[in-house]
Amino acid sequence: MLASRAAWQLDASNTEAFLRGLAIMGTGGGGSAAFGRAIIRNDIALGRNYSLAHLEQVPDDALVISGGIMGSVKVLDRFSPEEIVAQWEKRFESIVALRAMEDHLGRRVDYLVPFELGGLNTPVILSLGARLGIPVIDGDGVGRAAPETQMTSFLGHGVSLVPMPLADWKGNVIIVKEASSSFVPDEIGRFVITQAGGLGANTHYPMAGRVAREVVIPETISFAFDLGQQVASLSDPEAVCKIVADRVRGRIAFHGTVDSIREEEVMGFLVQTVSFMGRDTFSGDSLEIVMKNEFMMAAKNGRVGCVFPDLILMVDEDGKGIMSSELETGQLVWTILAPCHPRLRAAVNTSQGKNALGPARFGRPNVSYQPVEVLSRDWGLTW
Repeated sequence: MLASRAAWQLDASNTEAFLRGLAIMGTGGGGSAAFGRAIIRNDIALGRNYSLAHLEQVPDDALVISGGIMGSVKVLDRFSPEEIVAQWEKRFESIVALRAMEDHLGRRVDYLVPFELGGLNTPVILSLGARLGIPVIDGDGVGRAAPETQMTSFLGHGVSLVPMPLADWKGNVIIVKEASSSFVPDEIGRFVITQAGGLGANTHYPMAGRVAREVVIPETISFAFDLGQQVASLSDPEAVCKIVADRVRGRIAFHGTVDSIREEEVMGFLVQTVSFMGRDTFSGDSLEIVMKNEFMMAAKNGRVGCVFPDLILMVDEDGKGIMSSELETGQLVWTILAPCHPRLRAAVNTSQGKNALGPARFGRPNVSYQPVEVLSRDWGLTW
């Protein structure tokens, strides 16, 4: 059990519950549970301890940075998670990127915070902290997963994404020191990763502790753990959905099967649209989910009901969270809509946030963000 966040210990008895919670809260992305499982099992075998820190206890002058893994799906599919994690014992790109940040700033990192919630990008930061003895803040930058590095509460509240060191698995290290727009660091990072091996790690968003206390989405790691514990023994998807909806202050919004998946290029972005046909009480209804790795927008019967960064959560017929890459025709799913954290909602409503997190980034420039509580009224949902 999670005895205290200050001395947090995952073991064989609770790892799967944690990963299940992360999969549900990952909104279709954040990396696979298979990767997280390999990371955590390796760390347990080597006696590494995860230290989870209370956000409110981070000192004003502490240096806090974020980070994560950037990778090509093709590379991740070519090697097993166990093979990549074993390679990290020889050269862990996340450590290289962190040391590059320290060298650039001229001081040591005091705390880490994950970029997002997800099966890979949350455990990898916990592992980074355990390897270096750096506490990880119980929180993250989105309270869910997001497809681009600038899509965070941090940036919407004025924290600079750069400098952003990036280390790929071929031995290349670059630092994006300055950027003309919030999109450039992510685009540079993905170009480097694609051209130089297909896998790497970055660090970013250096901030003082007093700033972190105002911009981090708090207690999301322990929330995912507790949620996973609560549903760990359940296989009934409806029972899982009721618990999840209650915990995230959400609503069960749809139940049906995948009818089709189509790809399109819009404004230079590759996005996918998944069409669902309703079942049972939703018979006769249709649902479309726009995906850019994560679930970004939902429309039922042609009416938009939820837009990123509000949450679209999806579980399968076993009551487990679904990765967007796992969806296939005929699959039966349940969909939950929920509001994002107030800090993220405040961020998306700033001029910087509207630009960095807005629907144009997933190919829907004519859509404007509105709270899910407003949009989903057209679906008959009440809040």
